[in-house]
Amino acid sequence: MKSPPLLLALLFSALLLAACGTTRPPSTGGGAAASAPAKSTATPKRGGGFYKDDGPGDDIPDNLDAIPDAQPKWEPLHKPATRPYVVLGKEYLPNATLKPHKERGIASWYGKKFHGQKTSNGETYDMFAMTAAHPTLALPSYVRVTRLQNGKSVIVRVNDRGPFHAGRIIDLSYTAAWKLGLIDGGSGQVEIEAILPGQSTGATYAQTAPPPVTAAPSPSPPDEIALLALRDDEPASPAASDDGSPGVYLQLGAFANPDNAENLRNHLARELDWLTEPLRIRASSGIYRLQLGPYTSRDEAEQIATKIQASLGQKPAFVTRR
Repeated sequence: MKSPPLLLALLFSALLLAACGTTRPPSTGGGAAASAPAKSTATPKRGGGFYKDDGPGDDIPDNLDAIPDAQPKWEPLHKPATRPYVVLGKEYLPNATLKPHKERGIASWYGKKFHGQKTSNGETYDMFAMTAAHPTLALPSYVRVTRLQNGKSVIVRVNDRGPFHAGRIIDLSYTAAWKLGLIDGGSGQVEIEAILPGQSTGATYAQTAPPPVTAAPSPSPPDEIALLALRDDEPASPAASDDGSPGVYLQLGAFANPDNAENLRNHLARELDWLTEPLRIRASSGIYRLQLGPYTSRDEAEQIATKIQASLGQKPAFVTRR
């Protein structure tokens, strides 16, 4: 039998050999791991931004800060986007020309829920481009957006309508909001200023000739007449676009252009995804009204209208169809 000191020596040698064969943990500094490209530190914040449960998605490009600002240039305006419209009882008179514009208010952003969808001037929304939505600026146009909290500034191309939320003045693309530091907070105070051709703002229009002067088109109805038509209740006869069921409806918007009505329907279908009733566009006398319902009573419709007001800050109008 071996003596205790010899057993202890053999045990110590075995432990030493085991320790030498153990794999080292990877180094946390230097080497190849340190040279790997850094991913964006944007956090997919659920509920962030303006639209409920919107966010950046799972695949954020690297180096968002390197994406250049929009380059102002001469572009023909999208004529359908110049017509007056009404959303949630608020009247909007879009600019029909490029003109000076400066305002301060809250900016928000919209992301993956609208990525790849149609904008108000017929383009495809790209959340990683330097674009924005505004209720009344001419489409397309260019604005400088400055965040008042940190002084950061970007130039974006306005190609969409919105935000239709009380207190908001502009909706930014994900990248534009990222560059201003607005992602995690969802919104922030900004100043926006239109960039006009030939204006000395530090960002000049691309050196392309302005569109040639052509004969003026037939004049459109005055804005006041157009808004009156949008405000008026629809005729009693049902439109061919739906079943004309009797009941109480909530009117969310009224447009002279069907594309704008469809655009708002797509936006609200995502924002108000808890709705169980269909969003229908009723066409009558050249006006396209976005309505929700029908509801069997005014009280039932009132409950839904209150929930919409809580989400968007504005309340829809009521339409009764018999």
